[in-house]
Amino acid sequence: MRGKLAPRAAIFFYRLGQGLRRPENLAFLPAVTLAAFWLGGEASLILAALGLPILYLMSGAFKVDARPPEGAAQDGTTGLILREGLVGALDAILAGLGQSGKSTACLVIHLDDARTLTDRHGHAARGEVLRRTVERMHDVLRGGDIVARLEGDSFAVVLQPVARIDLESVLQLATRLQQALTVPIAIDALRVHVSASVGFCLAARAPDKGGRDLLDAAEIAAKQALANGPGAVRAWSDSMQRAHSDRRSLRDQLETALGNGQVRPYFQPQISTETGALSGFEALARWDHPERGMIPTAEFLPLVAEAGLSERLGEVMLFGALTALSEWDAKGLDVPSVAVNFTQEDLANPHLPERLQWELDRFGLGASRLTVEVLETVVAGTENDVVVRNLAAVSKMGCGIDLDDFGTGHASLAAVRRFGVRRIKIDRSFVTRLEEEAEQRKMVAAILSMAEQLGLETLAEGVESAAEHALLAQLGCGHVQGFGIGKPMRFEITDTWIARHRARQTAAMARIGKRAG
Repeated sequence: MRGKLAPRAAIFFYRLGQGLRRPENLAFLPAVTLAAFWLGGEASLILAALGLPILYLMSGAFKVDARPPEGAAQDGTTGLILREGLVGALDAILAGLGQSGKSTACLVIHLDDARTLTDRHGHAARGEVLRRTVERMHDVLRGGDIVARLEGDSFAVVLQPVARIDLESVLQLATRLQQALTVPIAIDALRVHVSASVGFCLAARAPDKGGRDLLDAAEIAAKQALANGPGAVRAWSDSMQRAHSDRRSLRDQLETALGNGQVRPYFQPQISTETGALSGFEALARWDHPERGMIPTAEFLPLVAEAGLSERLGEVMLFGALTALSEWDAKGLDVPSVAVNFTQEDLANPHLPERLQWELDRFGLGASRLTVEVLETVVAGTENDVVVRNLAAVSKMGCGIDLDDFGTGHASLAAVRRFGVRRIKIDRSFVTRLEEEAEQRKMVAAILSMAEQLGLETLAEGVESAAEHALLAQLGCGHVQGFGIGKPMRFEITDTWIARHRARQTAAMARIGKRAG
């Protein structure tokens, strides 16, 4: 019982100290002493005069402390406090700066290519890298500085208040942190190389006076550094705040956009290299904003995840894809299937197979008409049994499973079999410069040979020219997709594209017939 009360008491006094430091509360101190004298006479006045300073001392209200409260939640991997504990510590530090004349700064450090680290070396190695990273940061920092773990592979550092702090000194500290983190980390027989992008904000330049505001500003700067990295450093500025406000405004509009049809599937055709016939479409999310026009997918898809709307986007895309199939059937157009991208969150939903079956039955479509597209990084890195069971069940239903971006995620052959993959999609990075570079052709040929041995179909992405199309057909790739075939298009114009494609096929067959005759 005593062990449970100690952290609660510490947090109580920590919060009490925060409250006592607030200027609006300090204003009532004369009134408190006067009331003590009025109600209890001279003895009460003496008690108040002695008791209030003792209360301030016990609560830590006289300190500009750089320590988080005891009992704050900790990260299981690194032992560091988490975001909320850091914000509480920042609030306490900032509240005492005015009395002390000192200042502080907040830095956010983001490890570059963290996802690649996990893909290549696994989750255990990633955890060890995070722990070593924390050790190295502590070696650079002073004892009174606070280090916290943020979400993903990010950390925050709050500097112990000092008399003078400026951009140059914090920039030098950021550089020293980067240098410490770039020394290779030895894990068993591996040497892991890590780099970091850093963003920071001085307390004096923060957009507002709260701890959360200072941390938000440092995170905005870190995102700018990450976008200009790897290994970049950025200081918070007003222009960043405007860009962040625009981003936040877009994020706030997303839910409405998903509900009113602004976000919808565009369809990119896939064709057979053997027959030239349309073999399907891939449904790709597009946001046609009423004021800003088409929002780049690289800009709005991360916002979907940030806003917790991935599941809602998946619903919109699935409904749009199945609606399109139903309408193509009604028009007598032969579209064998539509591929829909599924995120790891979608695949981890234990009710996914039942949901897909219900939607297919609702539209009167067979399971073979729907292709579930999964990133190779998901297959390579997942340890979630629910994902494995779902994909097995979806494959058993008769849905196709495409492994997207093949060659970038290091999925094992066992994983390809385990997840019931029907077709691999060769990443566009292998298709680029296919005509000019022999090494690219050897790589694609090796992938196609492996797929043939495993009985897997193949599709090459990013095909932009007739020469690439012809070369892939010669190498034995079964299907192609890319701007050279057709750009993603609104559903309303797909029937026109299908008609033109059929006309080109007919003309090509007629030319072949004349040559044969």
